[in-house]
Amino acid sequence: MLLSFLVDAPWLALVPAVALFLLFLLATGARHWIIIVAAAAWLLYSIYEMLMLHRVLCSGECNIRIDLLILHPGLIGLTIIALVVGLMRGQRA
Repeated sequence: MLLSFLVDAPWLALVPAVALFLLFLLATGARHWIIIVAAAAWLLYSIYEMLMLHRVLCSGECNIRIDLLILHPGLIGLTIIALVVGLMRGQRA
């Protein structure tokens, strides 16, 4: 999968979370609810993966991660939409 490196290093999911949050804060004309939702989704995903890594949410064999088939494309899609909305609104302002 495209984001499989996040399974072993879930703290890296904080990078897009912080970037989207900064886009929301710094680009005054780009403030839109979808950007903060995308940042929160990345933050929650980072916490979720951290709990999976430390076997809090998974009590043994977690090698088959069907949840990632939904989570990763969802995060990518949400991020793309947030970036497009943020950049389009930023250009208008």
